[in-house]
Amino acid sequence: MEPTTDRLQTPRAAGMAGVAFALLLGAAIVLMRISVPAGDAADATIDPDRRRAVQLALQIVPFAGIFFLWFMGALRAHTGEAEDRFVATVFLGSGFVFVATLFAAAAAAGTVLNEETPSDFGRHYAYALLATYAMRMAAVFVLATSMIGRMLGVFPKPLAMLGTLVGLVLIVVGAGVPWSELLFPAWALVISLYILRVRRTAAPTDGSGPP
Repeated sequence: MEPTTDRLQTPRAAGMAGVAFALLLGAAIVLMRISVPAGDAADATIDPDRRRAVQLALQIVPFAGIFFLWFMGALRAHTGEAEDRFVATVFLGSGFVFVATLFAAAAAAGTVLNEETPSDFGRHYAYALLATYAMRMAAVFVLATSMIGRMLGVFPKPLAMLGTLVGLVLIVVGAGVPWSELLFPAWALVISLYILRVRRTAAPTDGSGPP
């Protein structure tokens, strides 16, 4: 019964990593949004308290990226060899590009932190990387994950439809609506909690426990 036990460990790992990723990314987005001036306030300054919030967000982002990669890898291992290669390629590519763009957005925000009065270029560049590029890659990841889940029956139909809706909203909205970036960690949290619930209900019937 060893293969069955290994199979059941994958959803749990994916769920735990997904929860950690969702909470960390959500916290980082909130800290960045409330701390780094946005819009046309070219003369806006960042006070010391807000600078500390930005520094905290920049320290959180690398850990969010690490947990996301673990979450992504565990999800792919859970689907096994039955996954469609085309969709799996989109899944992997969008996930990797999302992490790279997320780190680039954090680095751009760090340059803004070093300025007493943030420039328009620095602020717009940081927000463009996060809200436009990173979130659109996140949208592709959500759509690919939802498609895989629907094709393989890993996710129930309402959950797959929710992912499709979230992905389409992130693609269409982009940077047009502030705080829309929180849709992605919220989706990851829902998926992770669902996986954890499935794991808990499946564990008592797996037949791998002590005799």
